[in-house]
Amino acid sequence: MFERIEIWLNEVLTQNIPEEVVAFCFNLYEEEYYNWSMELVGTDRFDSDDSDWPCFEITDFGTREALLSWNQVAEWDQVLEEIVSDLKNYLENGKKSDILKSKEAVGVGFVDGDLEILFNRNI
Repeated sequence: MFERIEIWLNEVLTQNIPEEVVAFCFNLYEEEYYNWSMELVGTDRFDSDDSDWPCFEITDFGTREALLSWNQVAEWDQVLEEIVSDLKNYLENGKKSDILKSKEAVGVGFVDGDLEILFNRNI
């Protein structure tokens, strides 16, 4: 799965990032029949004490129309664990990881679920 994420992110991150973006969040969606999808949003605020900061989205970089989608027979927590691992790998080794780490934070989580912070520049 890492290779698919890497290709998708490398394409998404070729765009100009609006200056107003202060953090990134990967939103995960559970679809029917073990289908999953992910989008990337940029937000104009980040607060490690407020898990609603991804709601202050100013761009989805076109990923809402070009979701990364896959089929995987697994429960949501297993999918989250694997995506967290792959995104941490990308943050360490990805071609465009410096773009993600140039902002205050990077988070990931299922929409309407808990959020995991993968990167926080202030820590």
